[in-house]
Amino acid sequence: MNVKDQQVFVVEDQPEVGRLVCRALEDHGYKTEMFVRAGDFQRRIKTRRPNLCIIDLGLPDQDGLHVVRDIQTRYDIPVIIMTGRGGVVDRVLGLELGADDYVVKPFDPRELVARVNAVLRRSGRERGFDLQQRNDIARFGGWTFDFDVHALTSPEGQQTELSAAEAQLLFAFARAPNRILSRDSLLGLKGGGERSPFDRSIDVRISRLRQKIEKDPKNPQIIKTVYGTGYMFAARVEWIAKAG
Repeated sequence: MNVKDQQVFVVEDQPEVGRLVCRALEDHGYKTEMFVRAGDFQRRIKTRRPNLCIIDLGLPDQDGLHVVRDIQTRYDIPVIIMTGRGGVVDRVLGLELGADDYVVKPFDPRELVARVNAVLRRSGRERGFDLQQRNDIARFGGWTFDFDVHALTSPEGQQTELSAAEAQLLFAFARAPNRILSRDSLLGLKGGGERSPFDRSIDVRISRLRQKIEKDPKNPQIIKTVYGTGYMFAARVEWIAKAG
């Protein structure tokens, strides 16, 4: 992966930690910008879109989870959350909101760079895959899914907006109905490729997607678990080209 033109925004309230992160990334060819406050970051991202954001959860002016939610609602940008909190609840919430990975303080800068590399490789493959059919509409089990606007419409006509991460996941399923997809393939990895260091994020996102499309999320009939292997989208899918 060529990182020459890849830019990472680092949002960290401890300047010494932020500088450490930026130095480690710059040593590996990345361009960086650091922000101590969420407000400064949110103003900057309106004029400059980075390739990836690293967000600390303990920010002085906003909860980092709110910042992650805002990124996933407004922009299609990969996110790694960074936290010194000991429990898993915040990390799981971050992943549910669409974060791609997490790093716990204290951390090894080499591990952080490896995670950044992996997330950017994965997101690059996902974007290339999405462009194949992003202007089409999928119908399955009475549902309608418009990937272009991340809109999911129920059989009753109620519309739900999906996060970028949820839309990516549903698109992958809809393109391969009644086939078993491994966690690696859902992460955009090829056979024999590198596994994500924390692939629980896929399970969390599937759980959120089930909450939106299954009548009984605890007994799913559309997104089925194939134990020890992965998941299967057990529905007939019809693709319809959008006009224009």
